[in-house]
Amino acid sequence: MPASTLITHPLPPVWNAQSKVLLLGTMPSPKSRELGFFYMHPQNRFWRVLPQVFGESLTHPNKVPDTKAAIEERRDFLLRHNLALWDVLASCQIKGAADSSIRREIPNDFSQILSESKIRHVFFTGQTAAALWKKHCARLYEERFNLEVHSLPSTSPANARFTLENLIEEYQIVKKYTLD
Repeated sequence: MPASTLITHPLPPVWNAQSKVLLLGTMPSPKSRELGFFYMHPQNRFWRVLPQVFGESLTHPNKVPDTKAAIEERRDFLLRHNLALWDVLASCQIKGAADSSIRREIPNDFSQILSESKIRHVFFTGQTAAALWKKHCARLYEERFNLEVHSLPSTSPANARFTLENLIEEYQIVKKYTLD
């Protein structure tokens, strides 16, 4: 396992005033940081799951040489479906992409996103993101912004318990709240 490194979140959140659902992970993986967008590791299933939930597919896979086109396609997809995407943490000490190694965490500030959008539902893309939200953010934001929070299984390849089909089924709930 790599040495623990202090990481400051390099990616801005994706959202706009029409966003209704906020999807939150913990911290971008080294591969996602390198490629400049969320869930860009070739084996991560996030960008195979979410489009399927909405009856779509992406034309640019995670390992495409044209990462700019892939990022724009993903950003457009999120905003078109009233989705916001970010991570719970602004910085942390982490070994590689291992959420279990996270230490010295500092949460992101969600005040602007929540006050300037229609977000009332927050979905965590894994148990660690949910636990970190509960530890650092729940008391600051849930009552103030009338938020409902939900945990979803991780789309990481490390989560072998869930097949792609299982993940698509679990993530169907996200679509329900984008239509309200």
